[in-house]
Amino acid sequence: MIALSCMAGRNVALFGLGGSGIVTARALMDGGATLTCFDDNPNTVAKAAADGIPTADLRALNWSELDALVLAPGVPLTHPKPHWSADLANAAGVEIIGDVELFCRQRAVTAPSSPLVAITGTNGKSTTTALIAHVLQSAGKTVAMGGNIGVPVLRLAEPSVEVIHVVECSSYQIDLAPGLNPTIGVLLNISSDHLDRHGTLENYAEIKTRLVTKSSVAVVGVDDTFTGAIADDLPDCVRISVKDVPASVDLSNAPSLRGEHNLQNALAARAVCLELGLSDEQITAGFASFPGLAHRMQIVGERDDVLFVNDSKATNADAAAKSLASFSNIRWIVGGLAKEGGIGSLKPLFPHVSKAYLIGESAPDFASVLGGHDVPYEISSTLDVAVKQASAEAAGEDVVLLAPAAASFDQFPNFEKRGDAFVAAVKDVIGGKAEGVT
Repeated sequence: MIALSCMAGRNVALFGLGGSGIVTARALMDGGATLTCFDDNPNTVAKAAADGIPTADLRALNWSELDALVLAPGVPLTHPKPHWSADLANAAGVEIIGDVELFCRQRAVTAPSSPLVAITGTNGKSTTTALIAHVLQSAGKTVAMGGNIGVPVLRLAEPSVEVIHVVECSSYQIDLAPGLNPTIGVLLNISSDHLDRHGTLENYAEIKTRLVTKSSVAVVGVDDTFTGAIADDLPDCVRISVKDVPASVDLSNAPSLRGEHNLQNALAARAVCLELGLSDEQITAGFASFPGLAHRMQIVGERDDVLFVNDSKATNADAAAKSLASFSNIRWIVGGLAKEGGIGSLKPLFPHVSKAYLIGESAPDFASVLGGHDVPYEISSTLDVAVKQASAEAAGEDVVLLAPAAASFDQFPNFEKRGDAFVAAVKDVIGGKAEGVT
């Protein structure tokens, strides 16, 4: 836990008492801030209060006396409309920040030269974050990994020149971190996502860009229109592209980095690790031993040459395109809560699909798209049924692939639980040999 001494004596309101919110509250308390916390869920407020967190309805505060509102990243800042706490802060001229900003302020006070690697992008940021951390650790470096990847950033080790912080940043976190200035900033790619929270694709791209504009070294993927233009505006950035792969990059012995999308992740990780002093030999060894992440192109089992792959994290069409492009003879389990654009953009990859098994709320709409392009499909409705059907019909070198191209919230609380359900269902059909339930 990082004690936020940078906020000592400051009068702070905090809204959002989920996992990262509680960590942030304790970090502020430990650092000497005067704190008032709240949440829209009365049970969450009561639990926090019972655990010693100071709570009160923020609407009853004198906002002219506040120095900052710390907002949890899941709380709307601007779209579809600002949360009521943000409205109160804006009306009083109180700054609105998040936990990543607090980390950056503490770093600036206690260890401004400590190495900070920050990673963002619509797709691939979690894998790239984990890969960078793994390669650095395998080369003997001391690493603290967290942020959007799971461990709240304020739960990590204190900023120090002896520790490399490797932090995944979502667009929500960047929007609440005006002082984010990494040693190395990575922007992988930009495609349509989270428009309900950012209004337009252009605004979403602008927020993502902030991570690299203040970086001492910027690493930018240039394989899409937005990031290519961003790189052109950053003439000193390190450009990476799957169309321009250095001869020293060899992923043939890195089974967890299969597919072109993972090539982009590997190129970004290599660029970061080279900047931090590693050799290509150290990087290649790290790639080979990387175990991969659950729910991201995760091979969970095999039966009679049929491969079962969990890519539950593919929550939009662009992410699903990466896994569809990585295999042929796919028994594709797809569907959930559809995002803008659906699966129409995946038409060029439909020849990779032997048959689709449709689940969730989007099943009728996705069936219409697939049927219009002569892709065989079946409406399975639920994930366990889809796994049974796909497994029964798979043969030879087929791949049973969960790549939903949709959010999980119609049937599961998050993509992790959806992936766990897939792994459990695979375990049932292949006799208990599946791996990877988190």
